Amino acid sequence: MTVRLSYSPTLFASAVLAACLASPLASAATMAKADYSASKERIKATEKSERDACKTSTGNAKDVCGREAKAKAKVGLAELEYAYTAKPRDQAKIAEVRAESAYAVAKERCDDQTGNAKDVCVKQAKASQDKAKADAKMNKTVADARKDASGDKRDADYKVATERCSAMAGAPKDACVAEAKARFGKS
Repeated sequence: MTVRLSYSPTLFASAVLAACLASPLASAATMAKADYSASKERIKATEKSERDACKTSTGNAKDVCGREAKAKAKVGLAELEYAYTAKPRDQAKIAEVRAESAYAVAKERCDDQTGNAKDVCVKQAKASQDKAKADAKMNKTVADARKDASGDKRDADYKVATERCSAMAGAPKDACVAEAKARFGKS
């Protein structure tokens, strides 16, 4: 008996959005190298066991199952990397990997269909990927803008602090400038 899974683009997009919003790593903290390595091995072992479980399926269901296992592992590794480094670049990569993985799974599910229905399914999957990547890019752009604004604010505060120092003379002025440089990360 073959079980056919239907593909709903709305359900797919909702699942991707829910996964992005429900990320347990929204406020990441760095982890120890040993924990990172152990978690990485656990993710790989889970992927292998899930792929082995797919061997009981046949046809495209087997392919979809394998693609889902691979996608889950890729997303897990991206989340782990961000948890380890806490770098904004790695956080942005999570959304990118989710979009690519979701697209790969959706495209594989489209193989159950033929003709125009398959073409539409693939186009919908690609559109969902493009939208998810655009959202990730927008979030990255907003984060970059905030970072730039933060730097501009810091520079403005530094200029104010050094201007206050200009009213002084000698050693007090030197101490004031040194303190301003230290506080605002200037050298």
